[in-house]
Amino acid sequence: MSRSAPLRRRGGLAALAAPLVPLTVLSAVLVLALGCGETPDDANASSEVEAAGPSAAFAALEPGWNKFSPGGETICSDGSPFHFFARPGDPDKVVFYLQGGGACWTGATCDRDLEPTYAIQAVAELIEPVAGQERSERTMSGIFDFTREDNPLRDYSFVFVPYCSGDVHIGNQVSTYQAPETEEHAAHEVEVHHKGWPNVKAALDWTFGTFPSPETVVVTGSSAGSIPSPFYAHEVKEHYPEARVVQLGDGSGGYRRTEGAALPHVQWGTLAVLGQEMPYFADMAPEDYNYEHLYIATGRQHPDVQLAEYDAAEDAVQVRFLQIGGAQVPTLQSLLDLNRADVAAEVPGFVSFTAGGDSHTILGRDFFYTFKVGDTTFRDWFAALVAGEPVQSVHCRDAAAGCAEAETVAVESTEPEGEEESGAAEEASSEAPTAP
Repeated sequence: MSRSAPLRRRGGLAALAAPLVPLTVLSAVLVLALGCGETPDDANASSEVEAAGPSAAFAALEPGWNKFSPGGETICSDGSPFHFFARPGDPDKVVFYLQGGGACWTGATCDRDLEPTYAIQAVAELIEPVAGQERSERTMSGIFDFTREDNPLRDYSFVFVPYCSGDVHIGNQVSTYQAPETEEHAAHEVEVHHKGWPNVKAALDWTFGTFPSPETVVVTGSSAGSIPSPFYAHEVKEHYPEARVVQLGDGSGGYRRTEGAALPHVQWGTLAVLGQEMPYFADMAPEDYNYEHLYIATGRQHPDVQLAEYDAAEDAVQVRFLQIGGAQVPTLQSLLDLNRADVAAEVPGFVSFTAGGDSHTILGRDFFYTFKVGDTTFRDWFAALVAGEPVQSVHCRDAAAGCAEAETVAVESTEPEGEEESGAAEEASSEAPTAP
């Protein structure tokens, strides 16, 4: 595993610079690499690595975002390298975040020359400068705005897993598709590395080696990263049986397979991954699999894991992907209600928050702090969930405005007096944000 320089603020700007790493840091990284991937020849050496690796690895982290390139089996859809990021905070409190970015399962949706419906390479736009753009933590939003005192995850350590496999982070297969012929495009084969499982597994192994015994782990993700978050909450709980594990899926609760809809997980090898990790999926037929099964399987095996979802009632991006897959979508809210009823019947502690409008995801958005249903802001509901306080499901149909549009509440900036207001602290618009 190689490590790049962290995204550090120099003169108010963030930049990626070539690392000047002291020998002690290199030694710590080497110890970590052995603990996570390679097996030393000497069994005694293995014990020493296991004992020394985690604390050394955490101590080696620099302030801000640190970038890691694990190598090995990790790879992005087009064969480019995969990497992930970590930001040190309280080592007893960890966020494991899975980035979103669509999905693909046909030649038309996967071909990079047409209009691909997924993130092809590992670009972490929420935290990393894109196309030469300089970025600092003051321009981040939602849970990634660490300048806000009301950010409930402000003091947590973060592991950020970019998305570039087109398989909602749980594939382990190389698939070849036939891209269609168009007036300006010849038909051709498209090879896609659906390797979400090896990619996330590398980030998980690093997390397990770096944080030996956290008290709380929040497993979450947005959009495509939301879908597998219950499964990865299971993986986290298996490794940290004494930790309090909280999961929240952000923006994927409406995906429900209807008659005649596509089975993208067949192209990704998803059930092979799930079947080897969880008995629930061992004999499941492809046509029987749906994403709510990830909640049910985790809830059955780990009833003490807090499972939760957030969605906007008519999320336009979810509607679009359902239609691309051939699903019938009367309203997204009707599919949300069916999925949640299935989960709640099997997982008594499952809770959800349904906001009005058609926006897509919330964790990395400015309106993380302002969206509300009735008198409950999502920020306050989420903070209570993370803190282990009792929360109830919240649904926009109980609000006066209904689910057609989102309610927002203005919040005061938490910036120190005299400083420019952060983008995440802007007063909420009276209009509901639309899907990106």
